[in-house]
Amino acid sequence: MVVSHRGDWRNYADNSLEGIVSCIPMGVDIVEIDLALTKDSVLVLMHDRTVDRTTNGNGKVSDFTLAEIKQLRLKNGLGRVTDFQIPTLEETMLAVKDKIIVNLDKSDRYFDLVFEVLERTGTTSQAIIKSDKPYEQLKAQYGENMNRMIFMQIIALKKGTAMDSIAPLLEKKHPYYEICFQEEDRELLLQIKERLDNTQSVIWINALWDSLCGGYSDDKALKRPDETWGYLIDELGAGILQTDRPAYLIDYLRNRGLHD
Repeated sequence: MVVSHRGDWRNYADNSLEGIVSCIPMGVDIVEIDLALTKDSVLVLMHDRTVDRTTNGNGKVSDFTLAEIKQLRLKNGLGRVTDFQIPTLEETMLAVKDKIIVNLDKSDRYFDLVFEVLERTGTTSQAIIKSDKPYEQLKAQYGENMNRMIFMQIIALKKGTAMDSIAPLLEKKHPYYEICFQEEDRELLLQIKERLDNTQSVIWINALWDSLCGGYSDDKALKRPDETWGYLIDELGAGILQTDRPAYLIDYLRNRGLHD
């Protein structure tokens, strides 16, 4: 499965509705977006805590009302101001309803509000929420709403991580597990793969940049896809790759008969 990071931001704008919708005809399986909360408690799409980098405005998202946020315009990947507006989570889920899975990054800050939007739009079953906090801790905080959404556990591996220290995170048998690693510990990664193969859970690896995937990143994949994307899939067991190069990754997978 292919995940497009922040929508198709290379061709549109970071977290823009237009970039998200463009992923559907491309054949992307999951689109990743980021959440922030306005001054009047509306969930909008924004990666940073401020609007400075991605819009023609300045200041914290939390200092803007929705009406004020809608006056801003998003910048493209070159930093040029576009005609694209900052979308709300509700606008986004209605636009993609029944068409593509949505991965909601930074959603662990707002689970209750996220759940309300997903319920209202009828999209609970197509949204992935994720966190590096243990599931049981989040369930104690948010209750049964946690069971009504697709939860993905994030596991950040550091040098010297032992299997017994992360085993409790693997016991809940969630459908997806996001595994991040700056340095490759092949033995540990293969242990995780074996453990998750037995539960039919799927490993999610971010190929966005070197520090998330042990150096097997998108940019290197443009020249050596078999040694990068192929290695993550064939050797480390990735069933889902998040990428900033969705069209290239889809072509690679289709040429190998791995993506329909």
